[in-house]
Amino acid sequence: MNQSAIPLDRINLRLAPETFDEIDRARVARPGHVSRNTWVTEAVQEKLAREGCSPELSEARRHG
Repeated sequence: MNQSAIPLDRINLRLAPETFDEIDRARVARPGHVSRNTWVTEAVQEKLAREGCSPELSEARRHG
């Protein structure tokens, strides 16, 4: 499925400035351009995978 066709929700993410600095250092160390949003999205997906959560399960939990 085309990523742009997937409906997305938005959140405000509050983190310490030092955390944003660490994220920015990590993402600029990667080849090419990686946005902060993409980096955070990948980090969340990796965490869910480690905990054995599928995207479908996460969506079901979010909607209750």
